[in-house]
Amino acid sequence: MSDPEAVHRSFLMQAEACDSLGSPFTARLCRLLAEKLDDSSAVGRHILGWQGDATSNGDAVALRLAGALHALVLGGFGGGLSAAYPPHAVTDQALWNAVFAALLRDEAFILERLKSPPQTNEVRRSAALMPGFLTIAALFGKPLVLSEIGASAGLNLQWDLYGYRLGDLVWGEGAHVMLSPDWTGGAPPKAPIAIFERGGCDLNPLDPQSFEDRQRLLSYIWADQADRIERTRAALIIAADSGLSVERADAVEWLRTRLAHAQPGKAHVIYHSVAWQYLPALRQAEGNALIAAAGARATEDAPLTRLQMEGDGQKDGAALTLTIWPTGETHVVGRADFHGRWVKWTGWPGL
Repeated sequence: MSDPEAVHRSFLMQAEACDSLGSPFTARLCRLLAEKLDDSSAVGRHILGWQGDATSNGDAVALRLAGALHALVLGGFGGGLSAAYPPHAVTDQALWNAVFAALLRDEAFILERLKSPPQTNEVRRSAALMPGFLTIAALFGKPLVLSEIGASAGLNLQWDLYGYRLGDLVWGEGAHVMLSPDWTGGAPPKAPIAIFERGGCDLNPLDPQSFEDRQRLLSYIWADQADRIERTRAALIIAADSGLSVERADAVEWLRTRLAHAQPGKAHVIYHSVAWQYLPALRQAEGNALIAAAGARATEDAPLTRLQMEGDGQKDGAALTLTIWPTGETHVVGRADFHGRWVKWTGWPGL
């Protein structure tokens, strides 16, 4: 059964998360929706009657609605809504009036967008993953085969095309996308990186060359975070120019194919960032078993690694975890903000 009060609470919880992640506008929007959304619109009735988990750990209903509204603004269809969105400053009542008008005017569009979960491709997560890739390169000294799960538009599949400032380490200076997270800890290892082959999968991959897909991706970036929007636009241009594409596939079945054959002379890297949690528990177990079985077959000449940036229930961001085979050794090599704003690097023992 639906629980309107639980839905309202989910909007308030999302507001707190937006505050902590540096989006006061989206936090304000979520609080207004928690306070004022009722059954006087078809959108309101649909959301308050939501069947399932409305929270960010489930169906992320607040972010679905925020994304739909932002899409109207980005597409130039927002009418008065655009005038109430950043960079404009309006009262809470003026913002709510514009939002409610959009709920009525653009009912069909919003209801359609509510059918799909938010789809982001936070480029700054590459800054958290990059020290892991450097560690793998330093440990094995082999070209990398990349396999990204939940790759969306593939923006974190082209991490080697970005530039980085990671503590004292500068890598790829002069790149069109430069990533400089707040850094704590020693510098990651310096090692040459060569990419032999790359692939990614997603249940709903987005095409960087498609205007509609680019707009969809940008709509889920919070409207007051202009730097994230511009960074993503720049990364999308790089992806479109390179012809990068992501396969439409179930993660476990795709991995089964990717892991079917060894990669002699290469280090195979399976990686994912804030994606594994969206797999059902049974599929997670199947995926973990599949990767472990492939690890058991790994050799010094054809090593397998798994690099993860995933939430672990702690309050300070996500854990950066690296596992290598054939030894099966696992270490938490750091922590990172979910949007890649900061990295606390501890590193691989001995490097």
